[in-house]
Amino acid sequence: MTNSPQKRPAELECDVVRFQNNKDKWIAFIGLLDGRPYEIFTGLADDDEGLLIPKSVSKGKIIKVVQEDGTKRYDFQFVNTRGFKTTMEGLSYKFDKEFWNYAKLISGVLRYGMPIDQVVKMISGLEMDSESINSWKVGVERALKKYLPADQQMPEDETQQIQTM
Repeated sequence: MTNSPQKRPAELECDVVRFQNNKDKWIAFIGLLDGRPYEIFTGLADDDEGLLIPKSVSKGKIIKVVQEDGTKRYDFQFVNTRGFKTTMEGLSYKFDKEFWNYAKLISGVLRYGMPIDQVVKMISGLEMDSESINSWKVGVERALKKYLPADQQMPEDETQQIQTM
C-alpha cells in the first residue's frame, strides 16, 4: 500500500462488467491505471437513467471533466461498431446515491493501492440490510476478482447466484 495515490490522469482505460442477480441487471465501469483497478462506478443498469450501452461494449474510457464552475464529473466514452466515439456524459450521476457512496469508498482504497484480494475481502465483509445491495456487493466482488493474479485467484462461492451476462 502506498502513502498517497497516483495522480489520476484525465482519461483512464475502462472495463465494463455486467452481472445479473435474479431480475436485477447491474453494470460496473472499472477505471484502470497501469492495468490495475483504480476506480469503480457501479449500480443498476437502468435504461431510464440513460445507460444505453450496447452489450458488445466491454471497454472504453472514463474521462474526468472539470467544468467552468470547478465541479467535476466523469464521462464514459466507447467506440461503437462503426468506429465512432460515443460519449455518455455524467457517469458519476447515473447511479443511486447509496451505490455511488459505496463505489467511492471502494475507489478510495483502490487508489491507495490496497491489494485486490484485500479489497475483495473488505467488500465481502460489509454487512448489508437489503437483498438488492447484497446482490450488488457479490457482483462487485466477482468483477474485481478477475484482476487478481493467477496465483491469488479465490475460489467461487458455490452459493452465489450471480451470473455474468
